[in-house]
Amino acid sequence: MSAVLNISSYLFVPLTDTLALRESIRSQAAERQLKGTVLLAEEGINLFLAGSAEAVRGFVAWLKQDARFSPLAPKESWSDHVPFGKLLVKVKREIIRMNHPTIRPQVGRAPAVDAKTLARWLDAGVDDDGRPVVTLDTRNAFEVGYGKFRNAIDWNIAKFTEFPAQVQAHRDELRGKRVVSYCTGGIRCEKAAIYMAEAGIENVVQLEGGILKYFEEVGGQHYEGGCFVFDERESLAPSLAPQLLSAPSTSE
Repeated sequence: MSAVLNISSYLFVPLTDTLALRESIRSQAAERQLKGTVLLAEEGINLFLAGSAEAVRGFVAWLKQDARFSPLAPKESWSDHVPFGKLLVKVKREIIRMNHPTIRPQVGRAPAVDAKTLARWLDAGVDDDGRPVVTLDTRNAFEVGYGKFRNAIDWNIAKFTEFPAQVQAHRDELRGKRVVSYCTGGIRCEKAAIYMAEAGIENVVQLEGGILKYFEEVGGQHYEGGCFVFDERESLAPSLAPQLLSAPSTSE
């Protein structure tokens, strides 16, 4: 097995002490020689870290001693080398920028579907209530070029802040369907699902844990290509092994 454990995780939870958290998290991660990025905001935490399995899991155990972070469920993958050059711990206005302050996942989560249920729905083409199922990619067009769910809706956005306008332009096309929003690890598709519900689109759910959790639990069923990740590995195959690609296809 490869020696380096990589984790990604996020949690929408109200935080009022982000500056103090930044210092304690930086200290604990540096002490364990971890590298990667941790983002903190009043709406929660988003992290990507790598190191030895003992160090990474020790850090997660330390973090979860804070009851606010106890629900964290990191997604794991392995590599031969640490795919980050340094450790960064930052305080931001949002852990994923949408520019819609009324969208507050820390107050209430979006409904979710787990990977195995989604695979079953896609096998059938309908959800358990007989509604047609469509997958909606909430990632940027560059990321979609590395791979996506077969026949997924892709609005070819350049950045996530463009997503709300696309919802308004296309919402009538989604009515009467089971809309499954998805992204790399869950953070964007959660905000996306909440926004769509508030825009009046019914039967919207997010894919729990995003593509990475789907790969972990289902593999590549109904998925074409790999998944772009924001580190030196570039892309992961459905096996969660690094899949370096020199020229991703262009999203249409």
